[in-house]
Amino acid sequence: MPHSLVLNLIPQSPIYPEFLTGRHYHALFLTLISSVDKNLGDYLHASNAEKPFTLSPLQVTRNHKSHQQKNHSLQFSHQRPISPGTPCWWRISLLDDTLFSKLTPLWLNLNPEHPWHLGSADLYITSIFGTPQSTQPWANACSYTQLYEQASQGDRTLNLTLATPVAFRQGGYDTVLPNRECVFNSLLSRWNKYSGIEFSNIPIESIYPSFCNIHTEVIRNYDTKFVGCVGEISYRILGDIEPIAIKQINALADFALYAGVGRKTTMGMGMTRRLSSNVENYE
Repeated sequence: MPHSLVLNLIPQSPIYPEFLTGRHYHALFLTLISSVDKNLGDYLHASNAEKPFTLSPLQVTRNHKSHQQKNHSLQFSHQRPISPGTPCWWRISLLDDTLFSKLTPLWLNLNPEHPWHLGSADLYITSIFGTPQSTQPWANACSYTQLYEQASQGDRTLNLTLATPVAFRQGGYDTVLPNRECVFNSLLSRWNKYSGIEFSNIPIESIYPSFCNIHTEVIRNYDTKFVGCVGEISYRILGDIEPIAIKQINALADFALYAGVGRKTTMGMGMTRRLSSNVENYE
């Protein structure tokens, strides 16, 4: 069962830009894990295998009333420190039940006065959203069975937002173009690995881009610079496609909220979610 958890945080000291990077987010998550299961934290730290979680960059909470936006991208780099007392949020997605159950004691016994460390800064976790919120589209939970059963077998439009830079590995190099093969094979691989409901023979060749408003961004706070694509992209399922195949493709698009796409999803990159056909405005 995948979970998309939003942790609401308050820094007690300035968070400087050099600590607002993927490597430090990854370290903070492993600290959370190790606080309840040190062996698991050590295992995840040492493992080179694909990891069953994704992380977002730290986000400064915006005033919903004064900051309406149609741009769904998130802040993925910081040029200035985040001041003490600034409300922030951080998204963690967990792709298997084992990891979620290991962390359950942390959620149930949350101490809002226990400091966690992001670089040199102390943070308090004040609350956690694990279910849909009217102003927080990144919080949700749904079993894989529900994701599949609720997926439409007739909707042929797939609107995705690439909220943090997305890049894909092809051979020995990166590509930033979110073509259908890169996006849906990335989702399919993670779905088949974690869901227990294997999809085979997905007609990816029947998915065509129908709209895009995308651009590249360069992130320079990794060991080497990371170039990725952000924006909105829509795909259409065309041709004489069986309803079950349409349903499977829709399930993959819905799964994007939890899985992300592409590289460095455990360091804040590749955050992706499906948008409804209606215009959305979030904080």
